[in-house]
Amino acid sequence: MQTFTAFIRREEEMFIAECPEVGTASQGTTIEEALGNLKEATQLYLEEFPINSNPIVFRTIQSS
Repeated sequence: MQTFTAFIRREEEMFIAECPEVGTASQGTTIEEALGNLKEATQLYLEEFPINSNPIVFRTIQSS
């Protein structure tokens, strides 16, 4: 299993989620949506630029 960090912050009406280990980012109207979109973006990135084939898990950090 691959574990990555997800930094989530709020910008006006959206939540922005970023994965610093891979360099992917996404957004959503809820934290769950932003995290789900980030996971999808990271999976697509890793299909193109693989690290290894283990499932992805995020360690989430939310800023105020």
